[in-house]
Amino acid sequence: MSQRPLTAAALRGAVDLSVLKRPAAGAGRGPGGPTGPGTGGAGPVGPGGAGPAGGADGGVGSDPLVVTTGDATFQEVANASVRVPVVVVLWSGRVPESGSFVGVLAELARANGGRFQLASVDVDTNPGLLRAFQIQSVPSVVGLVQGQPVPLFVGALTAAEAQPWIDELLKLAVQYGVTGRVAVSDAGDAAAPGDTPDDAPEPELPAHIAAAYDAIERGDLAGASAAYEQALAANPGDEEAALGLAQVRLLQRTEGVDLAAARAAAAADPLDVAAQLLAADLDVLGGHVEDAFARLVDTVRATSGDERNTVREHLLGLFEVVGAADPRVVKGRRALMSALF
Repeated sequence: MSQRPLTAAALRGAVDLSVLKRPAAGAGRGPGGPTGPGTGGAGPVGPGGAGPAGGADGGVGSDPLVVTTGDATFQEVANASVRVPVVVVLWSGRVPESGSFVGVLAELARANGGRFQLASVDVDTNPGLLRAFQIQSVPSVVGLVQGQPVPLFVGALTAAEAQPWIDELLKLAVQYGVTGRVAVSDAGDAAAPGDTPDDAPEPELPAHIAAAYDAIERGDLAGASAAYEQALAANPGDEEAALGLAQVRLLQRTEGVDLAAARAAAAADPLDVAAQLLAADLDVLGGHVEDAFARLVDTVRATSGDERNTVREHLLGLFEVVGAADPRVVKGRRALMSALF
């Protein structure tokens, strides 16, 4: 039985949400944001709320540093990751130790002074995120920085074992300027991630970028691509438009693809260039960035002539999707140069 095809809508939780989708008004801010009460979306794990297996809260309680989220509300969490790093833990009530591990990460969130927010996802009731993140076992832990997924680790680690992974995520967040905190008042209420009383209003988006966001929200990837192309025609140096265009094209290439069939084709023939390119696209969408780069670097080594150039150009395009400053891209460029020369 084949898996349901991947769609742009199903993958918005796993791809650069901060760029591909217009941030909701006030997202991550004040009482209506993901950390405030009464959001109607992602919110603190409270007593009796959604918690790890068997109704146990895994030590989360009413900690405002921890939010529950799911298929319908994950966009709010991604919006918050523009201001403060988010650690997403995906667990299942069918694996009790995975639910208990949420409490371990909650303690780390407190120990780190709100430098990251923990988002808890029950994969049993949120199949969209299960598919989007390509989860094979639980607990699985993924970071979010500016909406970008950063795979961290799989398995119920101790706090001491998990902390180095958190440290690496926080270092990456600093590189991208994401240095906000979830502030907790004496009353136990959480301020919005990264908010300060002096926060300036969000700047108005350029017309072409706003048009691209509108098209994506309608599910019109062709319209979004055209809007980004117009933005680049008006300003070839528009980095946001270039990044958005690369990501929309990635979604276009993979929309409707059967994940299992695509991976089987790539595994069956390592020299099938088209199959390797598609598998690499799916790797990036699932947050497996280094796997995607390694796959295409290996394909560059195994091919020649026009095929090699096709793979090289595709890999360069994926570098644009992830972002030139990303350490994985820097490493990938070095590997590509080594393969070429």
